[in-house]
Amino acid sequence: MHHGYGQLPTKLLQLPPAPHILFISYDGLTDPLGQSQVLPYLVGLSRKGYRFTILSAEKPSRFSAGKKEIEGQLAGLDIKWAPVKYHKWPPVISSVYDVSKFRREAMRLHESDPFEMVHTRAGLPALVGLWLKHKTGIKFLHDIREFYADGRVDGNLWKQDKFYYRKVYRYFKKKEEEEVRASDGIVCLTQAAKQIIKRLPEYDKKIPVEVIPCGVDLALFNPETVGEEEKQEVRNHLDFSQDDFVVSYLGSLGSWYMTDELLRLCVKVMKLVPATRLLFITPHARSEIEKLCRENNIPVDQLAVVHASRADVPKYLAISDLSVFFIKPCFSKLSSSPTKHGEMMAMGIPVVTNAGVGDLESIIKDTSSGIVVSDFSAESLGEAAKKIKEIYENPGKKFLGEVIAAGAEKYYSLEKAIEKYKSLYDTIVKRL
Repeated sequence: MHHGYGQLPTKLLQLPPAPHILFISYDGLTDPLGQSQVLPYLVGLSRKGYRFTILSAEKPSRFSAGKKEIEGQLAGLDIKWAPVKYHKWPPVISSVYDVSKFRREAMRLHESDPFEMVHTRAGLPALVGLWLKHKTGIKFLHDIREFYADGRVDGNLWKQDKFYYRKVYRYFKKKEEEEVRASDGIVCLTQAAKQIIKRLPEYDKKIPVEVIPCGVDLALFNPETVGEEEKQEVRNHLDFSQDDFVVSYLGSLGSWYMTDELLRLCVKVMKLVPATRLLFITPHARSEIEKLCRENNIPVDQLAVVHASRADVPKYLAISDLSVFFIKPCFSKLSSSPTKHGEMMAMGIPVVTNAGVGDLESIIKDTSSGIVVSDFSAESLGEAAKKIKEIYENPGKKFLGEVIAAGAEKYYSLEKAIEKYKSLYDTIVKRL
């Protein structure tokens, strides 16, 4: 057949099909973490030439409330969603059941439309990824976003005085060794975690390890999108005045989050700065927060509690003069990159936090973006409270919003994170 000038044979015009990736997440896409730390990455990667099937465990109430919204976000993208029901009870047995369900579903999906790689987070999804690699030989990207087994112990979820949980811990530690050995690429969130992983005897030096902190959508968390009028509306809604000094807390409480220490600091700040008002942007009920405040002698009329959708979080953060969070400094948290930190920085808000968690201390020092307490002694918290009083007395002098936001771009840019993932994907699936 004759091809006219300038025409190429149809055969040459056909591009190779996009590599098919299975992503397994125990956080549902309808969970806040799924919306901030799963979907944005995969949407970005799908636009860079990868197609996905997402296998996620969905909590029934959140699934029914958020299903339509997630489907809307996926419309027109080369992403299929295969949700399975999440089970919480009874402990451990429910997880075993969920893993077997994940396995069956993963194999069914692979047989109908084969995957070139499975990408999983640590914990239960990684068990399935490891199993799938052994069964089918597909590539395995091991995303160690937490030291899972140690995190369960550090968070007091697997109490080691119980034989049952000691056995579970040993099982997962053994599996974690196998996962590192079998991986074709490893992602972690912090430089601290990378050093630990590279020292593991089971780590093969030929396997790439990429540090990709929790990315932040800098278009959503952008202080310029919240005008003065909107800030005033938020203050009116919360019954805060223009002269109030707003100290905010973002996210869940309990487990690794050190609420008592946080409130002890707040008490000291309120003594030095009577204009202080506390703002909790949290899924917890106001009654829970009030109870904690009363236990710490904090007047509840100086407190506001809001349950905000992800889209509304920036406007509440925007009225903050300062944000505070403390996380239990323990081995497992060296692997942690708190999403909230990047979100606060992106909004140009100085942060008060503690040392011993991921790369927080080095990031804050490098970007001049906050105060780091070395421990939770009365003396350390007192020193931090004095520094906070200086921020109140000299707003914009010590910490500059633009400088802090620029630091978020440097460390937490979602676009940069997607590029790093793409480069790793390309290496693993040998994409030219």
